[in-house]
Amino acid sequence: MAGSSIWVDADACPKVVKDILFRAAERSGVVVTLVANQPLAIPRVPSLRVLTVAAGFDVADNAIVARVVAGDLVVTSDIPLAAEVLAKGAEAVSPRGERFSPDTIRGQLTMRDFMDTMRASGVVGGGPPPLSQADRNAFASHLDRWLAHRATR
Repeated sequence: MAGSSIWVDADACPKVVKDILFRAAERSGVVVTLVANQPLAIPRVPSLRVLTVAAGFDVADNAIVARVVAGDLVVTSDIPLAAEVLAKGAEAVSPRGERFSPDTIRGQLTMRDFMDTMRASGVVGGGPPPLSQADRNAFASHLDRWLAHRATR
């Protein structure tokens, strides 16, 4: 079914989020494709797939953008990737359950660029905090809503 697949920016996706996606694929039969620049071990579930791409800047992102269609869901923390898939009519959600929106993506891109500048100048250091139970719950809740909506299409 077109517009009902899940694409995962898998190199940076936490294991606990992948496990949630694996269970969803097994339970619902939704096609989940993990895109990574290294081979991944996945459970033997018919609707789970791995797309291994060459190493390099944005290679996995470009592979996702080339394949995603309107109605698909992309799991990524990468804001520029989220912007590209939103432009194609797909949905995007972070592993923390934060839904990317066409209404807010421009501001998120601006903030990302600002924070990159701050990190490069040494003013801000470190990355995001570890994934919390609330983050996991938010992700699972968003995934459940997407799957329920998919079932009604």
